[in-house]
Amino acid sequence: MPKWHPVSVVGQHMQQAGATPVQALAYTLSTAIFYVDTFIKSGLEVDDFGPRFSFFFDVSGDLFEEVAKLRAARRMWAKIMKDRFNARNPKSWLMRFHAQTSGTELTQQQPLNNIARACLHTLAAVFGGAQSIHTDAYDEPLWSPTEKSQRVAIMTQNIIAEESGVGDVIDPLGGAYYIEHLTNEVESMAWDYMRRIDDMGGMFQAVKKGFVQKEIAKSSFEYQKQVDGGDRVVVGLNEYAVHEQEELPQQMKVDAELVERQVNRTKSLREKRNQEKAKSAIKEVRKAALNPEQNIFEAVIDAVKNNVTHGEIVRELRDIYGFGRPLSV
Repeated sequence: MPKWHPVSVVGQHMQQAGATPVQALAYTLSTAIFYVDTFIKSGLEVDDFGPRFSFFFDVSGDLFEEVAKLRAARRMWAKIMKDRFNARNPKSWLMRFHAQTSGTELTQQQPLNNIARACLHTLAAVFGGAQSIHTDAYDEPLWSPTEKSQRVAIMTQNIIAEESGVGDVIDPLGGAYYIEHLTNEVESMAWDYMRRIDDMGGMFQAVKKGFVQKEIAKSSFEYQKQVDGGDRVVVGLNEYAVHEQEELPQQMKVDAELVERQVNRTKSLREKRNQEKAKSAIKEVRKAALNPEQNIFEAVIDAVKNNVTHGEIVRELRDIYGFGRPLSV
């Protein structure tokens, strides 16, 4: 693997699907272990690719638990790389991660409240040591974010960075008894989950057996039951609700002229491209999708270089794999 090639492990979608912070942490690290094992089995040295790993976490509403999750993640990854894979390059021990504030915890009811929620989620990511952060816009539960709401999201980050002072300290909550205790607790529970996954043969086997999907589904159901029963307060939804009709923010309209321009651009591309090369590239995508030993990503990149459209690529893959559907639990 070239040293410039990044390896990204995404845990954000698990928590968005309903996983608890502990589950999301355990599943993300178990996925990373699967990747490292696979690379080493293919003949690579751990320190050749270890420094290129990066992670992607979701940050939800419980500020202290999210901080503990991210602090535990950094500590656990260092232990995994040093003790499990014998990495000797200190850069292989470091966890670089991007964090995105939780879209599933934003509400359609009283959407302006989501500004405060996204601010707290962003602050948790900063306290947890994120290298980069995406702050969701307050109107995302309603539609694609407007320019105004995107600006508020960006300014939320700027206010935290420039006015709060939290970015001036490496670990501002380090040493606080509750945070240290909670970090240890989250780490311990995540290790327990990971041991169960190891006993199943690793993350790939755990997914094949439906363990991960079932655990996430149970957590998601429990969360919704708590909200519906009032045991978990969601401001503006099941408590402190404003019953009079609230004026919604204005939705951004898509310019019909831009849509037409893009349609015409795609038609022109398909007419002017080298048709033989495009057809050959599409066949290679299909061939790669049907062969477990072939690299689909490489075939897709080659197709794009030969002006195969996104729709054509998706059509081929969908014809083979169908639509993604969650496993029944």
